[in-house]
This record gives sequence, structure tokens and C-alpha cells, in this order.
Amino acid sequence: MKKILTATTAALLLSAAPVLAWGKTGHRVTGAIAERHLSEEARTAIRDILGVEDLAEASNWPDFMRSSSEEFWREAGPYHYVTIPEGTEYDLSMAPEAGDAFTALQIFSDILTDEAAPLEDRQRALRFVVHLVGDLHQPMHVGDGTDRGGNDVTAIFFDHVTTLHLVWDEDMVDYEQLSYTEMTEWLDRRITPELKEEWSVTDPRVWISESAEIRPSLYPDDADLRWEYVYEHRGTMRTRLSQGGIRLAAYLNELFEE
Repeated sequence: MKKILTATTAALLLSAAPVLAWGKTGHRVTGAIAERHLSEEARTAIRDILGVEDLAEASNWPDFMRSSSEEFWREAGPYHYVTIPEGTEYDLSMAPEAGDAFTALQIFSDILTDEAAPLEDRQRALRFVVHLVGDLHQPMHVGDGTDRGGNDVTAIFFDHVTTLHLVWDEDMVDYEQLSYTEMTEWLDRRITPELKEEWSVTDPRVWISESAEIRPSLYPDDADLRWEYVYEHRGTMRTRLSQGGIRLAAYLNELFEE
């Protein structure tokens, strides 16, 4: 007998969903694109820190480790997003005491470039930097403070009960039915030298402002999301993945050049 998912059951299931970003495929795409645009200095430094682990593999580690019982991972929950109310710009004074993605990126960047820091700390820092650059390019991770970045907005994506946040974390990307290597190849070969130069912005405030500007356009009039929604927003999804990859490479190149 086919089970009917009631509104109450759907709400319970969705309330238990973790707050991730891009999902495994999207984060790997951002990391893999970045890998193609690293400077030799950055590539060598990353190899010294991670060994055979590449940026695509490193990209999902901070999400995977959120199930750990270590105290650090309970404290690191707020590191994956920022909150910007409508009509405002990000300012450090807006960051909560527990921190957010912007403040965490600064902290982990400092650890990453500290050659006196233990290798294990630098490995964790690098994995977080890779992950957080991806997070800040996912528009629903720059929430307005009213609905937990779309986690409280129920959506139906081709008959799959989900949330607007998860539509952007995973559903839009997975709908492509591409492996992360296929999507990386498709996106990267469309990044012209002109686009690379235009996108190589290393100020996280710019990435945050872009996501906040995009965010309102992602809220649908109807919760039943199908081909029209994909058609309207696939370009945005692909652009943000591509920009995230180029910005990650530029950010790491700058860090290791310094």
C-alpha cells in the first residue's frame, strides 16, 4: 500500500534535516574547479598539508564531521551560514557571539597560514576554508533571519517533499544527473579568461552581498517546483558553483602567496 505523507509527518521529517550547503556534489564541484586554477605556490602548500587529498575530497569533511561527539563540532554549527536582514549589508557587528561563516573563515585562514600551527589544525583549517567559500556562494546560506535560510519553507520538488533550503543545497544540483567530475568539466570549460578575471574577487563580503541580492528571487509563488523553476534558476545555480570555484582558487592563491 502506498503511504501518504501527511503535512505533520512532512514537518517532522524536515525539521530533523541538517543545515548543509550545496550537498556533496556541489561542494566537490567548487573544490574541483578551484583545483584547476591554483597557483604553483598554493598547489605545493596544499599538497604539503593534505597529502594526496584534493580539494574536492576535502570540501565535504566539515559536514561529515558534524556527527562527531567532540565539543568542537557542536560549537561549529553556526560556522556554515551568515544572516543579513533585507536591506542591510554584512558587518562584523552583525555576527553572533557564537560566530558565523564570515568570522570562521577569518579564523581558519589565520590558522591555515600559520606554519607554526600543528599539521592537524592546518588540515582542519584548510578543509573549512574550502567548505566555507562554497557555503557563502549558496544564496540560501545567507539568510534574512526569518526562516533559517529557507529551512522553514516547505517545497515539493518534482513530488519530493523537501525545503527551499534543500532545493538549493542538493535538489537543483542532483537534478542534473551529472557526477561532480562531469559537472566540473562542463562548467569549467565555459569560464573564459575574462570571466575568471572578473570573478577573482577574494573579499568574502562581496560574495555575501551577491548571495543576499540573489536570495529574494529564489522564493517561489507556488511550493510545487517543477521544470519552470529549474529553467528559471539553473543558470544561477551553475554560476554560483563556478564563481565559488574561481573565488576559492583566488582566495587560496592569495593566502599562500602572502
